[in-house]
Amino acid sequence: MSSSAAAAPLRNRWLIAVFALLVQGCLGSVYAWSVFVNPLIANNPDWTRLQASLAFTIAMSCLGIGTVIGGALQDRFGPRVVTTFAAVIYCLGFLIAAWSASHHYLWGLYIGYGLFSGLGMGIGYICPVAMITKWFPDKRGLMTGVNVMGFGVAALIMGPIAARLIVSQGVPTTLVIFGLIYGAIILVSAQFFANPVQNWVPEGWTATSKVSKNASLVHFEPKQALSTRRFWLLWAMLSLNTSAGIMIVSQASPLSQTQLGITAVQAASIVGIISIFNGGGRIFWAWISDLIGRGQAYFLIFLIQIPLFFLLPQIHEVVMFTVVVCIIQLCYGGGFGVMPSFTADFFGSKYVGSIYGWILMGWGLAAVPAPLLMAYVFQKYGSFDGAILALGVVLIISLIFPLLAMREVKLMFARGETKSATGPVIPRG
Repeated sequence: MSSSAAAAPLRNRWLIAVFALLVQGCLGSVYAWSVFVNPLIANNPDWTRLQASLAFTIAMSCLGIGTVIGGALQDRFGPRVVTTFAAVIYCLGFLIAAWSASHHYLWGLYIGYGLFSGLGMGIGYICPVAMITKWFPDKRGLMTGVNVMGFGVAALIMGPIAARLIVSQGVPTTLVIFGLIYGAIILVSAQFFANPVQNWVPEGWTATSKVSKNASLVHFEPKQALSTRRFWLLWAMLSLNTSAGIMIVSQASPLSQTQLGITAVQAASIVGIISIFNGGGRIFWAWISDLIGRGQAYFLIFLIQIPLFFLLPQIHEVVMFTVVVCIIQLCYGGGFGVMPSFTADFFGSKYVGSIYGWILMGWGLAAVPAPLLMAYVFQKYGSFDGAILALGVVLIISLIFPLLAMREVKLMFARGETKSATGPVIPRG
């Protein structure tokens, strides 16, 4: 155990939560990428929509890889050191992307924004999430939801501001400004990070709710967790929900302009509005999952989105369009709000950083086909409709996975792994 971890109970966990939220808000700028797509194409006539969208896809894929790296590193070195490292490479990625955009160098954009910033996002994202699950065992669902809310609402700030900066300053300067500001905020915030001692709980607190009583008392090591069926259920649920939501996020601005006939600045406002629901969904569904159960919450997340994906291609009115995509983003964000607690409930909190990092690989992998499908379908047919309807069908199939996860909770009880179970518990790790 590191000295910083040993001293951590003296820290104010609410102050740590504030700085963790700031870090997530800076990292979530990726959700505003769609405001860069059309300007990049306009300034680089040889670039197709598919090529410009690939920068976002690479960033999201590298984010998934970064969560695995960051999860393993923070278990060993602690969240402060690892988040500091994430701040440096995240900022560096923006600067490389800015230089590449000004020199019309497509592969440089992929290396900067895709590889460096993507890895920085993943490494930086997992540290606050893992840390918060340990500091708030009494409010695990709600507080992890609040934390990842910052990632979801980032586009609310960056989207409209970036759209105006691009008009007045250009894409390269805009990337430099945001890269330096975000890097500085993450770097300063990271210095307040620390883990509590193992099995720390708030004074006088005992598990009372049904959900907290059904959390695992067994601390799985990452290798053990990956060999279980419950791990792959969580991985599949996060991947499928990500595929649906990220399809809208990645093309929100072009989709709005095409389907509604509005300007880029007006579309940026919609990007900002849906980011509120993306972020708010992380708190809302995390809170709901504390009340009704993680699997039950995920089932509703999938169920609500199904009719919306079939309805969306038929909507050409601004208000109705905004309402539908906002509800989709509420559910998309909710998947990330529920999953950290779901992971800690299934596998214990000791190695939750590493295990959740592997689950977030599903986020990175899901980011590949959906945005590219949207860009390809539009490039070929001049419409996003076919890709949107395909995801509606995928969501119908997805309903089975939360049901199987609910069954796993019952099996955990039967094996004596939970606080509410009777009988011996066999510790792991």
